[in-house]
Amino acid sequence: MPAVPHDEWLRRAKAFQLSGAHHIDGAEEAGGGAVFPVVSPRDGRVVADVADGGAAEVDAAVAAARRAFDTGPWPRLAPAERGRALLRLADLLEERREELALTVSLEMGKPISDAYGIELRAVISTFRWYGQLADKLTDSAPHTAPDALALVTREPAGVVGAVVPWNFPLTLAGWKIAPALAAGCTVVLKPSENAPLSALLLGRLATEAGIPPGVLNVVTGDGPTAGRALGLHPDVDVLAFTGSTAVGRHFLRYAADSNLKRVWLELGGKSPNIVLPDAPDLDRAAATAAWGIFFNQGEMCTAPSRLLVHTSIAERVTEAVVRRARELKVGDPLDPETEMGALVGRAHLDRVAGHIRHGVDEGARLRTGGDRVLAETGGTYLEPTVFDRVDPGSRLAREEIFGPVLSVLAFDDLDEAVRLANATEYGLAAGLWTSDLSTAHRVSRALRAGTVWVNCYEEGDLTVPFGGMKQSGNGRDKSVHALEKYTELKTTWIQL
Repeated sequence: MPAVPHDEWLRRAKAFQLSGAHHIDGAEEAGGGAVFPVVSPRDGRVVADVADGGAAEVDAAVAAARRAFDTGPWPRLAPAERGRALLRLADLLEERREELALTVSLEMGKPISDAYGIELRAVISTFRWYGQLADKLTDSAPHTAPDALALVTREPAGVVGAVVPWNFPLTLAGWKIAPALAAGCTVVLKPSENAPLSALLLGRLATEAGIPPGVLNVVTGDGPTAGRALGLHPDVDVLAFTGSTAVGRHFLRYAADSNLKRVWLELGGKSPNIVLPDAPDLDRAAATAAWGIFFNQGEMCTAPSRLLVHTSIAERVTEAVVRRARELKVGDPLDPETEMGALVGRAHLDRVAGHIRHGVDEGARLRTGGDRVLAETGGTYLEPTVFDRVDPGSRLAREEIFGPVLSVLAFDDLDEAVRLANATEYGLAAGLWTSDLSTAHRVSRALRAGTVWVNCYEEGDLTVPFGGMKQSGNGRDKSVHALEKYTELKTTWIQL
């Protein structure tokens, strides 16, 4: 984190200006002239007016991506050249890191220390990793009879539509864009209307890095209009989406109603975090549980929102989490000392508050939090909230809240813990704390989740895939496996 004090971030925020035009075919495009305001959750003020795109703007962006794929240089470049372009983009992101961090913090309420130190680190690393990987991929030649030669090659899939949410607006965009570009695809990115500014800046930096016009386009607008137009577009070959399970269903329908484009979904989660009595460090387990649910204001699909604790240690662990929740500094995202910023907007704050009311009505015990704070700022701030004595069948235990709300459930034995962990429609992530190696392996295999963390949470790097099971989606972001989403397998059989 740079040594930028609070008052300097405030000065920069006051001077903040960014064009809200679409980025299409390498240039700014105003579109039809309609705009919508981007309201900062830190104080309720409008920070920019952004072009409100619809079918016409999506058509223009997809046409640019189609030309760039069908006749442009990008898919035909040597992979090493594509890789060098991605590395140049990573360098530009590093150069503009403070500006990008400020943009993210203003548009979605993330603490500036997290925006700079975590979000920007992640997206820069993503473009560098895929830039370095671009020329390391290989095709195969299976053994055949002596009178034939078989080749199995991976070819770029074509035009990719990427629709990403507001909670990690750059990281999740990078997880889609970087492997797609490395594979030779072209992209139309539709960011969330809650946090479109950093994506627009990313598109402009891609052009500055020398990525040809039409290869990366950014169209802003809402989901029912611009997102729907992208999902239904017959010239989009692949659709990659991160967001809610309900919206993911819409994209599957759009594919069925259009050209049967491949749809890759990374959806919701209600992740369990299991703490056994033989955890190597109960204090660290409790601290990590608190960090995991309150990091990014709890607005995280992998958030460990269900803490499953053995009855013999339940009160000790819960009390430690409650203490940490009460210590957290909730405040202005532009203050480097802030640990938890603002929820993304008033509608989302009201939704999370509704879940808290339902939890109380259902009989769960509210141990701490639950109230809006700092309302006088005009921002959307909420206390870190912890419930225990949560009924496993309640909405509090089953539904994704996407806020800083933890549900604590006690269990008596390991079989019950696994049953509780799997008793959800989601299967994105899980945590397990134990000192027994056999238990770690057995329980990890039994958990229906795309990622299982043992004696940690939210750890990993770009070498490992990320994605879910069940109604948490399909396909994988990150790692070499992400390229499978953006390539087509071709068999060539040559009779000698």
